[in-house]
Amino acid sequence: MNARNRIFAAAVLSFALPLTVSAQVTGGNRPVRIIVPVPPGGPSDTAVRLILPRLAEGLKQTFVADNRPGSNGVAGTDIASKASPDGHTISVGNSGTHAINASLYSRLPYDPIRDFVPIVQLVTSGMVVAANPRVPGKTLTEFLGTARRQPGQFNIGVAGATGEISGDALWSRAQVKMNNVRYKGSAPTELALLGGEVDVALLTPLATRQHILSGKMKAYGITSSQRSPVLPDVPTVAEQGVTGYDFQIWHGLFAPRGTPEKVVRDVNRAAVAALNTPGIKERFNSLGFVTIGNTPEEFARIVKSELEKFRKVIVESGIKVE
Repeated sequence: MNARNRIFAAAVLSFALPLTVSAQVTGGNRPVRIIVPVPPGGPSDTAVRLILPRLAEGLKQTFVADNRPGSNGVAGTDIASKASPDGHTISVGNSGTHAINASLYSRLPYDPIRDFVPIVQLVTSGMVVAANPRVPGKTLTEFLGTARRQPGQFNIGVAGATGEISGDALWSRAQVKMNNVRYKGSAPTELALLGGEVDVALLTPLATRQHILSGKMKAYGITSSQRSPVLPDVPTVAEQGVTGYDFQIWHGLFAPRGTPEKVVRDVNRAAVAALNTPGIKERFNSLGFVTIGNTPEEFARIVKSELEKFRKVIVESGIKVE
C-alpha cells in the first residue's frame, strides 16, 4: 500500500466505527444503507465515511456503508438506481457515475437524471496538471507554447476517463496535439510520470503533493475553478488564461427516484451540518478536498450541467466504452 492509500485508509478506519442509535428518520428499525460504488479507501468511500457518524447522530438513525465496486462505478450505481425508494437506501455518486458514464457507455443500465434524486454535493477536488521536471516550460503558458510548436511530441499519461476527458478539453482549447497513453489507474500513471515514460499527467493533489514539494514533479496548474487546499500556491488553469476551464472530480449523495422528499431534506440538512462540524472541514482539506454542502436543487443543476459539459468533450474526443 503506497503512502496515498495509507492516508485514505487511515481516514476511513478512524471514522468507520459501529453506529447503533435509535431509528427515527425512516420510521422503522432497519438501518439506512449507503451504497458506495467504489472500493474501501477510495475518494468517494472516504468522503462518506468521514461524515457517517455525524449523519447517524444528527438523524438518530443507523447508517451502514455498503461497498459495491466495479466498472467505473457502474455496478454499484445500477444497484442503487433499482433500490426501493423507501428511504432505507441512498448512494454515493461522483462525476464519473453521474456525469461521465452517461456518455462514455453506449449501454449504461441506469439514467443518472431519471433514476436519482440529488441530495447534496459533499466535496470537490481539482486535478493537477503535473509534469516531469525535464519537460520544457516553467509555466503552463510556456509549456503549451512549446507543445504548439512541436505537435505530437509530448505524451500525456491517462489514469482514467475523467483525467483523459479533462486533458482532451485543455489541449483542444489550447490548440495543441498530445498523445494519450492509458494506464490502469492513478498509481501506474504516477510512476510513469516520475520515470519519464510520459511527459505530463492529470493526477490528484494528494498523489502529487510530495513529489512537487521534493522537485520530482512540477505543477502547471489545477483543473478546477478554485485552488487546491493542499497546493495553495499552484494557480488554476483558468487563472493562466484558459478562461472558463473547470474540470473537477466531485462526490455527493443521491437517493433512488421516488424517495420521500422529507427523507431527502432531512439527509441534506444532516450532511450540511456534518460538513460544517469543527474538524471535519479541516480533515477534508488535508486530503485535498473542498467542502460544498449545497441544496438538492443546486446539486441537481450541477449534475445536469456537468453531464452536458462532459458529453460535449466525449463526443468531440471520440472516447467510448462498450
